[in-house]
Amino acid sequence: MDKEKLASVSISEAPAFECPTVKDVVTLDVVLGPRTDWCTQKGLETLSSQIWQVTPQSNRIGIRLAGETPVERANTAELPSEGTATGALQIPPSGQPVLFLADHPLTGGYPVIGAVAEYHLDLAGQLPINAKIRFRPIAPFAEIVPDKNA
Repeated sequence: MDKEKLASVSISEAPAFECPTVKDVVTLDVVLGPRTDWCTQKGLETLSSQIWQVTPQSNRIGIRLAGETPVERANTAELPSEGTATGALQIPPSGQPVLFLADHPLTGGYPVIGAVAEYHLDLAGQLPINAKIRFRPIAPFAEIVPDKNA
């Protein structure tokens, strides 16, 4: 067999991005929804205006974040568990967000107020403990309305 055909790593290919360090402030784009209405306007502003730090309680399930001001929820009730996408931002009662990663579970009753854009998921997965992140909302939640003519 030709050894060149078996090469699994390119020595000439550049990485897609530089891995973030604890010195960086990484900006992650976020699409809001589906439970944005479970937070106050002040809470949404806190999410996007504040720098969040990755805590040591983070793993492949999710990145637990800590910020000076918690995200304020308008509704303190719990939801039935819902399926969710990788990159979902869940707001537990503490107001400190959890960013779901590769091995994420169902929501566990807490609202998901947004999701990290798909093109930033690989970057989010490389965030080290104590890294700092900022969320940048890029689009409001757009509810899917069923076609009544279908």
